[in-house]
Amino acid sequence: MTVGSETATAACTAWDNGECEGTPHCPPRCPRFRDTDGDVFLARPFQSGDRETLLSMYEKIDDYNRAMGLPPKARSQLEAWVDRLASNGWNLVVDVGDRIVGHTAVIPADSDSPEFIIFVHQDYQNSGIGSELIKQLIAYAKDKNHQELTLEVSRGNKQAISVYQNIGFEVTDRKLSELAMALELQLPIADRVQRPPAKRE
Repeated sequence: MTVGSETATAACTAWDNGECEGTPHCPPRCPRFRDTDGDVFLARPFQSGDRETLLSMYEKIDDYNRAMGLPPKARSQLEAWVDRLASNGWNLVVDVGDRIVGHTAVIPADSDSPEFIIFVHQDYQNSGIGSELIKQLIAYAKDKNHQELTLEVSRGNKQAISVYQNIGFEVTDRKLSELAMALELQLPIADRVQRPPAKRE
């Protein structure tokens, strides 16, 4: 299939997937989606060849969108951080042409309750990409047999906290400047986001 300038191997061949029932070839959640402006995007697993493109996205993240020291600013620290996420966890990215504009990582990959991070480039925020990436994350985590997803978020980041709570994350610990949150993957949301397009809300 072709999405924008990206081509992916899949059983589906048309963009209009409203009647799609899914096939054994499908990932846990349909990778194709539209943002709030109707533009087409593809969410997919990170590949080793994506490293430089992902580093480029993070180098262009502005200070307002950095949280709790992440992503690191120094190139050497940024490289080490991205490499640790790639080697110890699993990662999903969102493409626009030859750019990566969204990234989520789950670490460690072998944990029942791994922690995740998510970043969307500031030029693509408030368009539904972050929410879709979280749904992709949940679908993949359920498929990989994790029991729950955990995260830490700055207490001042009210918008992110609201998004997480609306999806089903609950606060598990309140620290001075951060909240710890978790989502149990036995909740209905985990099954709902895995359904093929015609079966999802």
